[in-house]
Amino acid sequence: MTQDLQRLVVVGHGAAGLAAALSAAEQARSLDLRIDITVLEKSHEAEAGGNTRWSPSYMRLDAPDRLAPGFEDDMQQSSSGLADQGYFRTLAENAVQTIGWLGTHGVEFVTPIYYLSAGPARIQPVGGGSAIVAKLADAAKRAGVKVLYETAVTGLVMAEGHRVCAVETRSSHGVTTALKADAVILASGGFQGNAAMMGTHFGPGAKDLRLISPGTRFDTGDGIRMATDQGASVSGDWIGMHAEPIDPRSQNSAPVVLVYPYGIVVDQDGHRFFDEGGGLVHETWETFARDIHFRRPNHIVYAILDSRLFDIAGYQRAIRSEVPPYQSGSLEDLAAQIGIPAGNLRKTVDAFNAAAAGDVTQFDATRCDGLAAADTLNPPKSNWARAITKPPYLAYPLVGALAYTFGGLATNERAEVLSERGPMPGLYAAGETTGHFYRTAPNAVSVLRALVFGRIAGREAASFLRNN
Repeated sequence: MTQDLQRLVVVGHGAAGLAAALSAAEQARSLDLRIDITVLEKSHEAEAGGNTRWSPSYMRLDAPDRLAPGFEDDMQQSSSGLADQGYFRTLAENAVQTIGWLGTHGVEFVTPIYYLSAGPARIQPVGGGSAIVAKLADAAKRAGVKVLYETAVTGLVMAEGHRVCAVETRSSHGVTTALKADAVILASGGFQGNAAMMGTHFGPGAKDLRLISPGTRFDTGDGIRMATDQGASVSGDWIGMHAEPIDPRSQNSAPVVLVYPYGIVVDQDGHRFFDEGGGLVHETWETFARDIHFRRPNHIVYAILDSRLFDIAGYQRAIRSEVPPYQSGSLEDLAAQIGIPAGNLRKTVDAFNAAAAGDVTQFDATRCDGLAAADTLNPPKSNWARAITKPPYLAYPLVGALAYTFGGLATNERAEVLSERGPMPGLYAAGETTGHFYRTAPNAVSVLRALVFGRIAGREAASFLRNN
């Protein structure tokens, strides 16, 4: 007897959504199932891919075939012990296999030099996140997956037994329709592009928080809202976000400036306000970027360095802005260029220089070098405390830019969306649409978990349709 045609809808065209659609197609083929798989994406085709398209997509592995020892412990540490152990154990168990799967679809990996600092090893797809989007989209379409662009999903329709049976959609021309769905995978990102949701969870100051990439604006919490409207539970830190310090003058995507640990940072009054050397850059950038936006006057600060920046081997890796820093032979003129009180900047630099009297031969940009300023300096400078004395003096303006939010749907190890009654039949989610991050984002894990759980969601959805 021929199986009736069943329909799977995937919402979102980033790493999680494409991995889900392709995985489902492969599972259907292996099980000889008749499943019509459709990806719905609200952006134009040229812009599709959400955050993934613009991400460098670093992933926390020692090598493509090897996960670092202690991976799960690191996940717990970054969340202060709040992370779901089963979720991250599943991520760890499936990471290497997922990277190998990507390789079968033409995604190649290298081990990059990550900015300047040392830290956990990472791998990166050649071509970054845009390569993931291109390769998986091509493979999915060749596997028979249909993609409808400029089609927003506005709601879920539930049948008896709290099982999903359709999605409500709206075209770019405003035409609404209901598309039958026997299972749905939500992979439409977080809510960072939704000013109202940002204001609700982070306060009114969050509404004008700059987004880190052009694709981030499409992440408006649609999947989260649709599922919670139907009783889905949530998880993750709803006052948590990953933000990074960027150059506001730049037109690039994610124009981070990550050399701030090697100098000092001042606010618009010319005063220091935190320990620039408090840790490796990936350990401080998130708190730093949030502090800039929510606590500093006019949401802007300035990294102040001298020409010895140019002596740091490979310093360019830590700067993705195409705009050169402000430069001057005097601190007073530099202050005039960036619009801060010259006297205050001079006093701040003089105080820092007086305290930065350690052995400069100890300076090492690649690790926490222990070159600390004297205890008299407040705030302290725990590493890389080298006096700013060699002109030209440099200034980079910095603002905080939002990459993604932490709060999302509660899911289990099978990527099933959970409610108070347990898994919601036929409803799955992956990527930023799900919660699971608390306190700080585990470094180089966001895209990896999108791919791993997107692939799991696709496989599980296909198996669900076989059994139901």
